[in-house]
Amino acid sequence: MNVKQLAAEKAVEYVQDGMKVGLGTGSTAYWAIRKLGERVSEGLKITAVATSQASEDQARELGIPLVAFGDIDSLDLTIDGADELDSKLQLIKGGGGALLREKIVASNSTRMIVVADESKAVTTLGKFPLPVEIITFAREWTVAELAKLGCKPVLRKNGDELYKTDNGNYIADCHFEAIDSAADLALKLQGIPGVVEHGLFIGIADLAIIGKNDGSIEIIEGVQ
Repeated sequence: MNVKQLAAEKAVEYVQDGMKVGLGTGSTAYWAIRKLGERVSEGLKITAVATSQASEDQARELGIPLVAFGDIDSLDLTIDGADELDSKLQLIKGGGGALLREKIVASNSTRMIVVADESKAVTTLGKFPLPVEIITFAREWTVAELAKLGCKPVLRKNGDELYKTDNGNYIADCHFEAIDSAADLALKLQGIPGVVEHGLFIGIADLAIIGKNDGSIEIIEGVQ
Protein backbone atom coordinates (compact mmCIF):
# COMPACT_ATOMS: atom_id res chain seq x y z
CA MET A 1 0.00 0.00 0.00
CA ASN A 2 1.39 3.43 -0.87
CA VAL A 3 1.44 6.19 1.70
CA LYS A 4 -1.29 8.24 0.01
CA GLN A 5 -3.57 5.24 0.07
CA LEU A 6 -2.69 4.60 3.70
CA ALA A 7 -3.71 8.11 4.76
CA ALA A 8 -6.82 8.20 2.59
CA GLU A 9 -8.19 4.90 3.84
CA LYS A 10 -7.65 5.98 7.45
CA ALA A 11 -9.68 9.12 6.75
CA VAL A 12 -12.58 7.10 5.38
CA GLU A 13 -12.89 5.44 8.80
CA TYR A 14 -14.35 8.75 10.02
CA VAL A 15 -17.31 8.46 7.63
CA GLN A 16 -20.46 7.20 9.33
CA ASP A 17 -23.87 6.06 8.16
CA GLY A 18 -26.14 8.90 7.07
CA MET A 19 -23.36 11.43 6.52
CA LYS A 20 -23.26 13.98 3.72
CA VAL A 21 -19.71 13.84 2.40
CA GLY A 22 -17.59 16.12 0.22
CA LEU A 23 -15.29 14.32 -2.19
CA GLY A 24 -11.99 16.01 -2.87
CA THR A 25 -9.85 16.01 -6.00
CA GLY A 26 -6.37 14.71 -6.74
CA SER A 27 -4.15 11.68 -6.35
CA THR A 28 -4.76 11.21 -2.61
CA ALA A 29 -8.50 11.96 -2.73
CA TYR A 30 -8.73 9.29 -5.43
CA TRP A 31 -7.88 6.62 -2.86
CA ALA A 32 -10.43 7.99 -0.39
CA ILE A 33 -13.16 7.86 -3.02
CA ARG A 34 -12.17 4.35 -3.96
CA LYS A 35 -12.36 3.19 -0.34
CA LEU A 36 -15.70 4.96 0.12
CA GLY A 37 -16.98 3.07 -2.90
CA GLU A 38 -15.98 -0.20 -1.24
CA ARG A 39 -17.79 0.75 1.96
CA VAL A 40 -20.90 1.80 0.04
CA SER A 41 -20.95 -1.56 -1.71
CA GLU A 42 -20.78 -3.17 1.75
CA GLY A 43 -23.84 -1.23 2.92
CA LEU A 44 -22.64 2.20 4.07
CA LYS A 45 -25.38 4.75 3.43
CA ILE A 46 -24.14 8.23 2.52
CA THR A 47 -24.78 10.99 0.04
CA ALA A 48 -21.95 12.94 -1.54
CA VAL A 49 -20.96 15.92 -3.63
CA ALA A 50 -17.80 16.14 -5.72
CA THR A 51 -15.31 18.97 -6.17
CA SER A 52 -14.43 18.17 -9.79
CA GLN A 53 -15.75 16.37 -12.82
CA ALA A 54 -13.05 13.73 -12.40
CA SER A 55 -14.09 12.95 -8.82
CA GLU A 56 -17.77 12.96 -9.79
CA ASP A 57 -17.11 10.48 -12.58
CA GLN A 58 -15.13 8.21 -10.25
CA ALA A 59 -17.86 8.32 -7.60
CA ARG A 60 -20.56 7.44 -10.13
CA GLU A 61 -18.55 4.49 -11.41
CA LEU A 62 -18.22 3.20 -7.84
CA GLY A 63 -21.91 3.59 -7.04
CA ILE A 64 -21.50 6.39 -4.49
CA PRO A 65 -24.83 8.28 -4.34
CA LEU A 66 -24.36 11.88 -5.48
CA VAL A 67 -26.74 14.71 -4.67
CA ALA A 68 -27.18 18.14 -6.25
CA PHE A 69 -25.74 21.08 -4.31
CA GLY A 70 -29.14 22.73 -4.34
CA ASP A 71 -30.65 19.80 -2.48
CA ILE A 72 -28.49 20.15 0.66
CA ASP A 73 -27.37 23.12 2.72
CA SER A 74 -24.22 21.73 4.34
CA LEU A 75 -21.94 18.71 4.65
CA ASP A 76 -20.87 16.67 7.63
CA LEU A 77 -17.39 15.88 6.36
CA THR A 78 -15.07 16.59 3.46
CA ILE A 79 -11.99 14.51 2.70
CA ASP A 80 -9.41 16.14 0.45
CA GLY A 81 -5.70 16.28 -0.20
CA ALA A 82 -3.21 19.16 -0.06
CA ASP A 83 -0.13 20.21 -1.97
CA GLU A 84 1.42 21.58 1.23
CA LEU A 85 0.38 21.77 4.87
CA ASP A 86 2.02 23.17 7.96
CA SER A 87 1.67 22.42 11.67
CA LYS A 88 -1.21 24.93 11.97
CA LEU A 89 -3.08 23.08 9.21
CA GLN A 90 -2.71 25.98 6.83
CA LEU A 91 -2.80 24.53 3.34
CA ILE A 92 -1.81 25.18 -0.23
CA LYS A 93 -4.25 23.50 -2.60
CA GLY A 94 -5.02 23.71 -6.28
CA GLY A 95 -2.37 21.58 -7.95
CA GLY A 96 -5.21 19.57 -9.48
CA GLY A 97 -6.97 22.71 -10.67
CA ALA A 98 -10.10 22.43 -8.47
CA LEU A 99 -9.23 24.91 -5.72
CA LEU A 100 -12.38 27.06 -6.06
CA ARG A 101 -14.77 24.14 -5.84
CA GLU A 102 -12.67 22.52 -3.11
CA LYS A 103 -12.81 25.67 -1.00
CA ILE A 104 -16.56 26.07 -1.45
CA VAL A 105 -17.17 22.47 -0.42
CA ALA A 106 -14.73 22.46 2.50
CA SER A 107 -16.04 25.77 3.84
CA ASN A 108 -19.56 24.37 3.93
CA SER A 109 -18.52 21.25 5.84
CA THR A 110 -18.72 20.73 9.57
CA ARG A 111 -15.33 19.05 9.38
CA MET A 112 -12.55 18.87 6.80
CA ILE A 113 -10.01 16.06 6.92
CA VAL A 114 -6.81 16.54 4.94
CA VAL A 115 -5.01 13.46 3.68
CA ALA A 116 -1.42 13.61 2.48
CA ASP A 117 1.90 11.83 2.36
CA GLU A 118 4.73 13.09 4.53
CA SER A 119 6.39 14.98 1.67
CA LYS A 120 3.52 17.50 1.79
CA ALA A 121 4.15 18.46 5.43
CA VAL A 122 6.33 21.60 5.60
CA THR A 123 7.56 24.12 8.15
CA THR A 124 6.80 27.11 5.90
CA LEU A 125 4.34 27.21 3.03
CA GLY A 126 5.42 28.38 -0.39
CA LYS A 127 7.87 25.99 -1.98
CA PHE A 128 4.93 24.59 -3.93
CA PRO A 129 3.72 27.31 -6.33
CA LEU A 130 0.49 28.85 -5.02
CA PRO A 131 -2.37 28.34 -7.51
CA VAL A 132 -4.57 31.41 -8.02
CA GLU A 133 -7.70 31.10 -10.15
CA ILE A 134 -8.27 34.19 -12.30
CA ILE A 135 -10.83 35.20 -14.89
CA THR A 136 -9.82 35.12 -18.54
CA PHE A 137 -10.67 38.81 -19.16
CA ALA A 138 -7.62 41.09 -18.99
CA ARG A 139 -5.57 38.23 -17.58
CA GLU A 140 -2.34 40.12 -18.28
CA TRP A 141 -3.37 42.86 -15.84
CA THR A 142 -4.29 40.40 -13.14
CA VAL A 143 -1.01 38.55 -13.56
CA ALA A 144 0.88 41.85 -13.32
CA GLU A 145 -0.87 42.63 -10.02
CA LEU A 146 0.03 39.19 -8.69
CA ALA A 147 3.69 39.81 -9.52
CA LYS A 148 3.62 42.93 -7.30
CA LEU A 149 3.15 40.62 -4.30
CA GLY A 150 6.69 39.35 -4.74
CA CYS A 151 6.07 36.18 -6.70
CA LYS A 152 6.67 34.94 -10.21
CA PRO A 153 3.21 34.13 -11.62
CA VAL A 154 3.06 31.62 -14.48
CA LEU A 155 -0.17 30.85 -16.31
CA ARG A 156 -0.73 27.11 -16.21
CA LYS A 157 -0.81 25.30 -19.54
CA ASN A 158 -2.43 22.15 -20.83
CA GLY A 159 -0.19 21.20 -23.72
CA ASP A 160 0.10 24.24 -25.96
CA GLU A 161 -3.09 25.83 -24.64
CA LEU A 162 -3.73 27.72 -21.43
CA TYR A 163 -5.26 25.42 -18.82
CA LYS A 164 -8.89 26.08 -17.96
CA THR A 165 -10.58 24.99 -14.75
CA ASP A 166 -13.97 23.28 -14.64
CA ASN A 167 -15.30 26.81 -14.12
CA GLY A 168 -13.74 28.12 -17.34
CA ASN A 169 -11.07 30.22 -15.61
CA TYR A 170 -7.27 30.32 -15.83
CA ILE A 171 -4.82 29.41 -13.09
CA ALA A 172 -1.72 31.45 -12.32
CA ASP A 173 0.83 29.37 -10.41
CA CYS A 174 2.58 31.89 -8.17
CA HIS A 175 6.17 31.03 -7.22
CA PHE A 176 6.95 32.54 -3.82
CA GLU A 177 9.44 29.97 -2.45
CA ALA A 178 8.37 30.99 1.10
CA ILE A 179 5.20 32.60 2.43
CA ASP A 180 5.90 34.46 5.68
CA SER A 181 2.25 35.12 6.56
CA ALA A 182 -0.40 33.10 4.77
CA ALA A 183 -3.18 35.18 6.35
CA ASP A 184 -1.72 38.48 5.15
CA LEU A 185 -1.13 37.13 1.66
CA ALA A 186 -4.69 35.80 1.49
CA LEU A 187 -6.09 39.27 2.21
CA LYS A 188 -3.92 40.84 -0.47
CA LEU A 189 -4.96 38.26 -3.05
CA GLN A 190 -8.63 38.79 -2.24
CA GLY A 191 -8.19 42.49 -2.97
CA ILE A 192 -7.02 42.01 -6.58
CA PRO A 193 -9.78 42.44 -9.18
CA GLY A 194 -9.72 39.45 -11.52
CA VAL A 195 -8.79 36.96 -8.81
CA VAL A 196 -11.60 34.47 -8.38
CA GLU A 197 -10.02 32.45 -5.56
CA HIS A 198 -6.63 31.44 -4.23
CA GLY A 199 -5.24 28.15 -3.00
CA LEU A 200 -4.50 29.20 0.58
CA PHE A 201 -6.83 27.34 2.94
CA ILE A 202 -6.62 28.99 6.35
CA GLY A 203 -8.75 27.95 9.32
CA ILE A 204 -10.64 25.44 7.20
CA ALA A 205 -8.97 22.08 7.89
CA ASP A 206 -9.77 20.40 11.20
CA LEU A 207 -7.65 17.27 11.02
CA ALA A 208 -4.71 16.04 8.95
CA ILE A 209 -3.86 12.40 8.38
CA ILE A 210 -0.33 11.99 7.07
CA GLY A 211 0.95 8.71 5.69
CA LYS A 212 4.62 8.05 6.32
CA ASN A 213 7.10 6.02 4.33
CA ASP A 214 7.66 3.61 7.24
CA GLY A 215 3.98 2.65 7.13
CA SER A 216 2.92 4.70 10.15
CA ILE A 217 0.30 7.45 10.29
CA GLU A 218 0.58 10.88 11.92
CA ILE A 219 -2.61 12.69 12.92
CA ILE A 220 -2.57 16.46 13.47
CA GLU A 221 -5.51 18.20 15.10
CA GLY A 222 -6.16 21.76 13.98
CA VAL A 223 -6.54 24.67 16.37
CA GLN A 224 -9.67 26.52 15.34
